[in-house]
Amino acid sequence: MSLTAVTPTTAPAATTAPAARTATRREYLMCPPTHFDVVYAINPWMDPAVPVDRDLARRQWTELRDTYLRLGHTVHLAEPVPGLVDMVFAANCALVVDSQVYGARFQVPVRQPEAPAYRSWFATAGFGAVDPPEYVNEGEGDFAVVGDLVLAGTGFRTDPAAHGEAQEFLGRPVVSLRLTDPRFYHLDTALFVLDDDNVAYYPPAFSTGSRRVLARLFPDAILATEADALVLGLNSVSDGANVVVAQAATDLVAQLAARGYRPVPVDLSELARAGGGAKCCTQEIRR
Repeated sequence: MSLTAVTPTTAPAATTAPAARTATRREYLMCPPTHFDVVYAINPWMDPAVPVDRDLARRQWTELRDTYLRLGHTVHLAEPVPGLVDMVFAANCALVVDSQVYGARFQVPVRQPEAPAYRSWFATAGFGAVDPPEYVNEGEGDFAVVGDLVLAGTGFRTDPAAHGEAQEFLGRPVVSLRLTDPRFYHLDTALFVLDDDNVAYYPPAFSTGSRRVLARLFPDAILATEADALVLGLNSVSDGANVVVAQAATDLVAQLAARGYRPVPVDLSELARAGGGAKCCTQEIRR
């Protein structure tokens, strides 16, 4: 019996298993889409001429909530207020770090009443009085916590002065990033946090300087395609292992799986008609 030597040209290619990921239980605040509607246009996703299917929106939102519960996370519910059609997008209400609540001050008048409604929830939930911020900011719409760092978006909604205000309030370093594409009007439409060390983002949504900053901070980041960004694939929520992501973001789902994350696809297509996905519906409470 002859033996064939294995040479470098015939040896099987070495493979590297993706890193093991660890899920961390999270605490979320959500608001049912009881009054959800698209009755005005304050971003490129909104078209008031097309009727909203409220029953579908409610079913999709309920599946998102139930997904978090199945993953072992805690979900608190804020009471929806009649007339506040965008209150379902709880991420915009605040940034909560170390039990400190940096509240929102909305840029667009139609959303401004949401801020005191959510401040009331935090006060009732035991966080104490939440003082209104001095500068316009839209909470986790434009803030993302990565380990001890806070990424902060500006360009369309949040005043850059709010970045400094948040840093002083929270005592954490804040890195400013400029958004340049109106389709990605909030940071959470163009970037999401994977874990304490890494992010996924769509580079063309950012200014040249901001892209350089992101590349320096996160050289191993997942880079999304335009197709996935346009189905709000980057409006995702990760617990460090499980990533709740738009099911239509197929390339992103594949990249996440290849990196060792567990994609958990959801369909929020009706809520996306207002420019929001899983992350927009989800405020993280960091005690």
